[in-house]
Amino acid sequence: MLLAFAGVTGIGKSYYKDKVVELFGFEKIKIITTRKMRANEKNNEDKIFVTPEELEKIRQSGQIAYEFEMLGNTYAYSKSALFSQKNTVFELHYNTIYDFKKICPHLCVIYLLPKDIEMAKEKTRQRNLSPIVEKQRIDEIDEHYHKFMTDSNLRNMFDYILYNNYDKASEDEVISLVKNICKN
Repeated sequence: MLLAFAGVTGIGKSYYKDKVVELFGFEKIKIITTRKMRANEKNNEDKIFVTPEELEKIRQSGQIAYEFEMLGNTYAYSKSALFSQKNTVFELHYNTIYDFKKICPHLCVIYLLPKDIEMAKEKTRQRNLSPIVEKQRIDEIDEHYHKFMTDSNLRNMFDYILYNNYDKASEDEVISLVKNICKN
């Protein structure tokens, strides 16, 4: 099974991805990126940090299934990760959903929606990003949320939409859904 979490920055995608790994034994798909590693990140944990030249070598070897640009950086997923026979989970950027559904039609995507968009912004501020990056992320939250709320075609691309209120009830609902998905 290929499972993805989508939603605005700060909504809890990483948290739920880690919960699925912990509770259901899924493997994390590691995204390849040219983005600079943050202080709290470790290479080859959630992301594989590479230089543009290293990414080009990977691309030339035919290992890339999908790549995209976001906030001035390149992100890519390997063929071996996306087409694995294992149960895998990753975070999906909302504007890549159309491409992903073509590349991986069996993909199951859970969209996490905040009841209060300000909570997601506060979670993003707690990441101690540089002021420029923090502003980009906050602006992206507003843009992303507006797009999601006004574009029914976009909303219809997601298999499930759940609220995350950053509480136990939300966690129980997400975990219960994943458990039911795994049964099918």
